Amino acid sequence: MKGHFGMREQTRHRSTETDCGGRSWRWKLTLIALLGLLQGGHRVFAQGGVDQSGLISPVHPDHQGDAGGNARPLILAHYMPWYEAKPFSQKWGWHWTMNHFDPEQRKEGRRLVASNYYPLIGPYDSGDPDVLECHLLMMKIAGIDGVIVDWYGLTDYRDYALLHRNTTRLLQQCEKLQMSFVICYEDQTLPALVKASRLTESSMVTHAVEEINWLSRYWFKSSSYVRLRDRPVLLSFGHDGLTPQQWSRCVKLLDKPIAYYSQDTMRPGAAGGFNWPSPHQGLDQYNRFLEMAKKWPSLIPVAFPRFDDVYQRAGVGDSFPRIHDQAGQVLKRTLKLCMNTKAPIVQIATWNDWGEGTQIEPSLEHGFRDLELIQAFVRDELSRGTTFTTNDLRLPNEILMLKRSQRSVPIDVLRSSVDFILKGNTQMARSLLEPYR
Repeated sequence: MKGHFGMREQTRHRSTETDCGGRSWRWKLTLIALLGLLQGGHRVFAQGGVDQSGLISPVHPDHQGDAGGNARPLILAHYMPWYEAKPFSQKWGWHWTMNHFDPEQRKEGRRLVASNYYPLIGPYDSGDPDVLECHLLMMKIAGIDGVIVDWYGLTDYRDYALLHRNTTRLLQQCEKLQMSFVICYEDQTLPALVKASRLTESSMVTHAVEEINWLSRYWFKSSSYVRLRDRPVLLSFGHDGLTPQQWSRCVKLLDKPIAYYSQDTMRPGAAGGFNWPSPHQGLDQYNRFLEMAKKWPSLIPVAFPRFDDVYQRAGVGDSFPRIHDQAGQVLKRTLKLCMNTKAPIVQIATWNDWGEGTQIEPSLEHGFRDLELIQAFVRDELSRGTTFTTNDLRLPNEILMLKRSQRSVPIDVLRSSVDFILKGNTQMARSLLEPYR
């Protein structure tokens, strides 16, 4: 299982856009763009140069900035950046295969992948900017504010460099699409580096400090990065990395203060804690966590749809007890529990852990149901006005499929359709795409 049971440590590149000139689409694009301006639309893409982190230096006129100042909680989806898939990459990565499934083989039209479910867009590569754009646009339309991203640090060991590259690309897309992001630090990498003689045990705290200071110099400066009382939020996953005492030292040694959240408990030096789906204990563990958290200054509660891992089928170990989906009722119930806490940030676990079956990303099995539930919850329970409809959730997928197709769809059409989605004008986006359906 992720974090607790070490499954994450078993982890290990084709974005095409077409254009054609001299076609009648240009006059329509110009007309629609002018109409958008007349309606008061504005371009929200980040502007500026690129710094050493690889991120755009953003300008976000509508960004909320500090989660503590919001009237409603920020809703962030936990995001895994670890998938490798052909043809974008040269091989299929462990998280699609688990050294057991062969995605080159198909059954009933589906590639054989390590999951009890199947992505609606098919198995994908986490480094593909088109996929990242699609994911974030679906989140935005559903009322999700951004992502909490697994980050394995800066060391070039195992697949950590690949994960860092993919995380960088995801954060670039967050800036471009005006979404929020937070880093979840995988400090279980530290003992792994010690075991590989890449680090001494006595230097683990220093190494963690250096990596978080790097985040402070670069990613924490992004206007998309979530802050709580003007401190950047950082989570750490699991209990297999630094001890509570080591984390206390680490937080004290940082160049700049952070709002640190530890899993399940509030460690010394932390601003609070966050919880995670527990298949062994189900919602009983959830209630115990909420009771403990009453004594803390802050918490990040989790909502989730189910737990249904593939580990036994993949031959990597016994599967964990299943938390049944209950036709979306688990997601609804945990969302309600989260909102009752009045926490400034709510985490959804997960966007795309296909191996554990906790994904809310659209699947062949559930379609867009989970995103539709979240969209309705945000609208009805949080009284958050939105112009997006359930049908709008399909638009990002349509754009991605057009990019993947062999049709000659002008690049400006695709870009402008995304612009109009960001402005909330999905009718204009559909009008642009209509000739290419």
